[in-house]
Order: sequence, then C-alpha cells, then structure tokens
Amino acid sequence: MIKGIESVLLGSANATKLAKFYREVVGLEQTMEFEYGEEGEKGYEFALKGGSGFYINDHSKVKGKNKNPERMIINFEVDDIEKEAKRLKRAKVKVQQDIYHIEGYGLIATFVDPDGNFFQLVQVRASN
Repeated sequence: MIKGIESVLLGSANATKLAKFYREVVGLEQTMEFEYGEEGEKGYEFALKGGSGFYINDHSKVKGKNKNPERMIINFEVDDIEKEAKRLKRAKVKVQQDIYHIEGYGLIATFVDPDGNFFQLVQVRASN
C-alpha cells in the first residue's frame, strides 16, 4: 500500500545554483547540504510542511534547460498568493501563467526556475 509522497527529487546540472534560487528567491528553508556519489555530487534538502521532502541534486544525465516543463510541476502552497507572486515578479522570476482560478480548488500562478522547470504557487480555498 502506498502511504504518500515521501519526497520529490529535482535533478540539475548545477544543483548549487538551483538550490540557491529556491532558497534565496522562492524563499524555501534549506535544512541540509550534502555530498554523495563518487564524483562529489551536491544535494540540498528543503523543509516543507506536511512531511514530504524536497531535494535538489546534481545529476550527471541532466543537461541544459528542461525541454518539457509541463510534464511535472511542483506546487508550493501559500497563504497569500497575491503577495508571494508579487514578490517573485519583483525578483524577476519568469512568469509562465499569472494568477488564475480553478473552480472548487483555489488560485494558481506558474513560474519558471533557472533550469526551465515550472513551479506553481497555490492558494487553496478554505474548506468549510
């Protein structure tokens, strides 16, 4: 039986640069930096609510920007999407899709990270 998502791993040709973006621009809390493998690859762990881990790792088979960023999108839940989206825009993060509404779910805004991956800010509607 699958119990949930334990973690999300995001491979990069330059994990250090990508981790810096998610730490300093997106505002995620980095909880660990580590080395692994025989080539001294770098890895970074970020704290997320709800127990799932988020990791950015060097990966030798990842080259250049993501050519299919729509394939997998990471959603980061926020309390105030207007405020957080404005903050990312001021930081010159590329906007893929400005804030829009999904009926029965909430608000979403899609951005692009330095590797060309899509990530979204999500403000889910309050449950009654």
